[in-house]
Amino acid sequence: MVDRQNRVGSKIGSAGVAGGSESNVDRRERLRRLAIETIDLAKDPYFMKNHLGSYECKLCLTLHTNEGSYLVHTQGKKHQTNLAIRAAKDAHERAEHVGPMTAQQQQQQQQGRHAPQIKRNIIKIGRPGYTVTKVRDPLSKQAGMLFEVDYPEIAQDVEPRFRFMSAYEQQVQAPNKAYQYLVVAAEPYESIAFKIQSREIDRTEGKLWSHWDVDQKRYTMQFFFKNDRRTLPHQLVDNAQGQPTSAGTSGNTGSATGANSTPVANPLNPFQTPVRSAA
Repeated sequence: MVDRQNRVGSKIGSAGVAGGSESNVDRRERLRRLAIETIDLAKDPYFMKNHLGSYECKLCLTLHTNEGSYLVHTQGKKHQTNLAIRAAKDAHERAEHVGPMTAQQQQQQQQGRHAPQIKRNIIKIGRPGYTVTKVRDPLSKQAGMLFEVDYPEIAQDVEPRFRFMSAYEQQVQAPNKAYQYLVVAAEPYESIAFKIQSREIDRTEGKLWSHWDVDQKRYTMQFFFKNDRRTLPHQLVDNAQGQPTSAGTSGNTGSATGANSTPVANPLNPFQTPVRSAA
């Protein structure tokens, strides 16, 4: 017969000893209550609520029915291991881009002050409206493009930014070396990219410019491609080389070049102050 009086942990009138499954349930419940008190999900970059009402961990690609289940997952071995792997990878990438650290940075890292960058969890509100116009400089005959992007609900103290991106940096379309992308970004809107020809951009003053209109919430950006020597008009090529033009006059008698040249205002830039000629 089974001795029910002298069992370890037993007491007359009480339930039996908890098994492994009951212990796991109790442990998960204690971890859930502890995580709710100490963790702010609004600052968690890997916490996401999908369209079905359930919750996902973007780091581990796991699905959870409620916030408590996700919080218990964050305390588990799988999530902690992935966090360590991600932190090591980010540290390695920063070391490659930044290069050797200075003595002050090494001292801060040894003291534990060098905290990793945390990605902000910002809710995107959609794509902004935009207008694209092809332009041509009447003086240099350079082809260019004018972009006007409206941000009526832009965040406070945020100014849009742009940058040119090669076809091999993006992962939306198949890379094509004949094209590049102009990316315009401003929170909380989604970043938009314009597919343009992979030609060299003229970055001289007055050729590449941008303007942010705070009142109308409109971002204007314009650039010009550098003229290809094969596509330049013969008169411009002759003037650049100082050769006689078709009229028989020397090209040096035209517009001044080099140190004697004066900057000419871009007629297509309404935000540029016109240059006054000397009397």
